[in-house]
Amino acid sequence: MYDVIIIGGGPCGLAAGIEASKAGLSHLILEKGSLTESIRRYPKMMRFFSTAENIEIGGIPFPIAGVKANRNEALQYYRKVAGYFNLNFKLFTEVNHVTRYAPTGDEGDQNEELFTVFTTNGQTYQSRKVILATGYFDKPRSLQIPGEDLPHVTHYYDEPFQYSYTNVVIVGASNSAVEAALELYRADAHVTIVHRADDFRKTVKYWLVPDVKNRVKEGKINTRFSTCVTRIEPGKVCLTNLQTGEENELPADFVLILTGYIPDAELLKECGVELNPETQVPVYDKETFETNVPGLYVCGTVMAGIYTEKVFIENGREHAKAIIDHLTGKPVRKVAELIERI
Repeated sequence: MYDVIIIGGGPCGLAAGIEASKAGLSHLILEKGSLTESIRRYPKMMRFFSTAENIEIGGIPFPIAGVKANRNEALQYYRKVAGYFNLNFKLFTEVNHVTRYAPTGDEGDQNEELFTVFTTNGQTYQSRKVILATGYFDKPRSLQIPGEDLPHVTHYYDEPFQYSYTNVVIVGASNSAVEAALELYRADAHVTIVHRADDFRKTVKYWLVPDVKNRVKEGKINTRFSTCVTRIEPGKVCLTNLQTGEENELPADFVLILTGYIPDAELLKECGVELNPETQVPVYDKETFETNVPGLYVCGTVMAGIYTEKVFIENGREHAKAIIDHLTGKPVRKVAELIERI
């Protein structure tokens, strides 16, 4: 019987484990992949938007030579912090649902229901409280078009060199799409960006904007704005211009659908958490982060629903402090309001 089980071993889940440990609570972190699995799956040359001190956890400094950490530096940092606090976790253990039950015997207060956490490997774990910190990187936003499941189509991008001297169509115009396009162009891929709007998204990292716009101006990266992909076939994509209705095709050896990701709504529902049907934002208290299920909390980007640009490590890591305060009966520390990227 653990005091708290944390589902998700990303930075926000680790922050929750650290706060639990500091409060003297027994804890278990269950992670479906490796430690900080989402960061491990980031593009290999990715650099964070936030400065290093803004993605620190546990009060442990994040020393780097520059200002913004890259993927490898973050993986090293979070691994070392987890070891420093001797966090208790089981990796490659996927949770599929959580249920509440009335305690019996010596399990605790008969008036307080406990939790059983079920995993896909058949193991179960018991706890007094549960924190969901599963992020959103596992669930890509689907275009729901024919051909999206073909083998040359992916929702994830890792490195450019496998795409050299091929035709690559990138769907989307946010940070991930722009970074991928620039890396692919510099690795000698022929790149075309397709996006529904008439320009790149305003949330693109400011230092990437002049780079990508100059490459477009030079004709080194092609764009099809105000355009959507209607069908993907072997070797090509079918497009429709949203302003004129004109239909045409583009050659495509590979298609990268980089349109973002959303939290696992099904897991939240399996845990009994109610969701807003339009935004998929879970029902939770804005100060304590406790959901409609008493004793079950949300921490980090899992609470964002479709608004994943509003919650990230920088503010998600702070949720753990308020959560642990609440479940230990202490005055709840106020968490900074959610902010939007510039």
